[in-house]
Amino acid sequence: MASFNCFTLAFFMALSFSSINVGLAARHLLQLPNLPQPTIPTLPTTQPSLPFPSMPFPTTLPTLPITIPPLRNMPSIPAMIPSIPFFSPPPSKTSP
Repeated sequence: MASFNCFTLAFFMALSFSSINVGLAARHLLQLPNLPQPTIPTLPTTQPSLPFPSMPFPTTLPTLPITIPPLRNMPSIPAMIPSIPFFSPPPSKTSP
């Protein structure tokens, strides 16, 4: 139990030190001089048209077979549940 408490304390200390470093890094980035912003290219407003396929489409679909394969015989579940032996408790030594 003591090792768990020690691990928990060490975990929270490591977490607090890492959050201190993140806060200092953010402050450092905010104090940098303004850098030139990169130019972002504009997105196209229209999409180019796609070429049409040169393959002819079939006019009728092929028929699918309707036959279903026979199912296997499944083993039956036994109807009777085996009983668990129940032993009576030993007699008490003192009478009430």
